[in-house]
Amino acid sequence: KEEFWALKNVSVEVQQGEIIGILGKNGAGKSTFLKVLSRITEPSMGRIHLNGRVASLLEVGTGFHPELTGRENVFLNGAILGMSREEIKMKFDEIVAFAEIEKFLDTPVKRYSSGMYVRLAFSVAAHLDPEILIVDEVLAVGDVAFQRKCLGKMEDANTRSRTVLFVSHNLAAVESFCSRAIVLEQGQVVFDGPSQDAIQFYLESLRSNGGGLHSDVIDLHSAPGRPAKYRPQLKKLALFDGNGQPLRGNLPAGGSLKALIYFELENPCPNVDAELGFYTLGGERICTAHSAYEPCRQHKRRVGDQLFVCEIPNLPLLPGEYKINVRLDIALCEVDSVEDATRLTVIQSDFYGTGILPTKGVFLMNNRWTMDHDREEVAA
Repeated sequence: KEEFWALKNVSVEVQQGEIIGILGKNGAGKSTFLKVLSRITEPSMGRIHLNGRVASLLEVGTGFHPELTGRENVFLNGAILGMSREEIKMKFDEIVAFAEIEKFLDTPVKRYSSGMYVRLAFSVAAHLDPEILIVDEVLAVGDVAFQRKCLGKMEDANTRSRTVLFVSHNLAAVESFCSRAIVLEQGQVVFDGPSQDAIQFYLESLRSNGGGLHSDVIDLHSAPGRPAKYRPQLKKLALFDGNGQPLRGNLPAGGSLKALIYFELENPCPNVDAELGFYTLGGERICTAHSAYEPCRQHKRRVGDQLFVCEIPNLPLLPGEYKINVRLDIALCEVDSVEDATRLTVIQSDFYGTGILPTKGVFLMNNRWTMDHDREEVAA
């Protein structure tokens, strides 16, 4: 029987007050690592030594009793952390206000949406004053405004000497909030150092492994959670690089992208449009390409399989990982869409011809600078 090690030879020492990001592809061992640290999963060998009270926010659905109300779960989690009822009461109003679920506080959590669950779970974990806070990628479930609140709360932990371990595919968040990051690959630590260096190492490993896309053609028709009930319907998506080659790997920053969006029409229809949306992994929209901006939308579409072609020269995204959403409209009203149809990994390139790229932000912006020594200084 073949053995599979989810984690192997992992040795990490974390100091009080450090905020550490944990990076790695799906299946690298990130979630298992956090479960071991949270004492949910017992290691097969080796040991974990933790100094302080630990609060964990892992997969949606763990940590709360589904039959208990939100109010009851707050007190239950506080008791698990070793807090007295009076200590929990002192924090209770702050927890509820942060989670923004006052109206549903006395509803069993099994009736909560995933977003409501994460709101309360994070609020409980962050406000019950653990010395160590462990957070998995569950923040991707919440809306963008709440994600910002959570990241702000995690940053605030640094001023209180609270240790935070943070798993995320959101490289911008890791760079902003973590002084140090660990990269896991096939259950082993392959990099441990400053967060910017760790992100660069991670992106380079994706590049060498061709980790940007999983296949030449993405099947949109069988994607889960689609709203389409009528025609037209999205069928397939194919992406190509600036040389017309299938985009199997990664796109250099500033590289050209070509997207083929296949869809089906049952009846002739004017004003059919397609949209390609680029999002952060946290769900924040970055930019959109929409066929309504082009005159081709005025052409009447015939029955049967159809194709939109979208060409984006010099896509100006900074290195990182992005989600691509695809949408189909009739008269600018959505009739079908696929969220997170695929992921795009943008890697380092010499966009400006100087060998230097910015490390903050999202966009690369072409700009030209001159210095005029003959001009007089403008008076303040």
